[in-house]
Amino acid sequence: MAELRSWLSWLIASLIAVCFLDLLAHPRRGLPPGPRPLPLVGNLHLLGDQPHRSLAGLAKLYGPLMSLRLGTVTTVVVSSPEAAREFLQKHDAVFATRFVPDATVDHAKNSVVWLPNSPRWRALRKIMGRELFAPHRLDALQHLRREKVQLLVDHVGRLAREGVAVDVGRVAFTTMLNLLSSTMFSCDLTNLDDHGESKGFQEVVTEIMEAAASPNMSDFYPALAAADLQGCRRRFARLLARLHRAFDVEIDRRVHDRKAGQPRKDDFLDLLLDSEMDNNGTAGLDHIVTRYGRCLR
Repeated sequence: MAELRSWLSWLIASLIAVCFLDLLAHPRRGLPPGPRPLPLVGNLHLLGDQPHRSLAGLAKLYGPLMSLRLGTVTTVVVSSPEAAREFLQKHDAVFATRFVPDATVDHAKNSVVWLPNSPRWRALRKIMGRELFAPHRLDALQHLRREKVQLLVDHVGRLAREGVAVDVGRVAFTTMLNLLSSTMFSCDLTNLDDHGESKGFQEVVTEIMEAAASPNMSDFYPALAAADLQGCRRRFARLLARLHRAFDVEIDRRVHDRKAGQPRKDDFLDLLLDSEMDNNGTAGLDHIVTRYGRCLR
């Protein structure tokens, strides 16, 4: 027990010393105005349980562009339309790369949300813009959206006639999930009458969002990230694995159908499988975008 107390005392003293040295090595010179950080915690104590309100209050004191010290991480907060325009429009290429939460760091390298501004990110973004969000694609899928909404209306109407309460959150989530899966996989992942499966999907997605957004010591003290003290990275990986198992079923089925000579569905999954089959990486993605663009004209 004495050895443990001694070790903890040494660890705390070392952390405090590192924070003091870090403050000395990175003075506020050249940074926007902001509250003076405390050793070890920086300005974390000023955020409270409603950070958006706390940041708005601090902006009234220090202006629309201020710097905060969150643990050992220096953060610049932009809180006015004019300042945001400077960052997001005039200098968007410099500030385009997003901060990657430590919980998602293993997933971020394959996610268009967190990939840095790079040839791969641009190729993936081009594919999504052309194959998912372009006006002609949205118009082409209008019948699919109408079908899913009609199924929802019919389902709610049947429950109303039977005098059964409607779980609005679940049926809305199920409708959106099936709309997305039909767009990407040309099939529904669940149905409105399957309470267990749709609820399971909803719980996993909700927990993934919570795991990614929860305060994490590793984000404020990157030197401790390898230890994953709160287990956020491990929890996020387990949740994604549950979601990926459902996707793997659809991917394996499509690969099997291709080998069996089944007709192409020409949905988003076919597009991504084509890109994986190309050995040229990013160039393959660019080639597919160009090819599909010609087909759609």
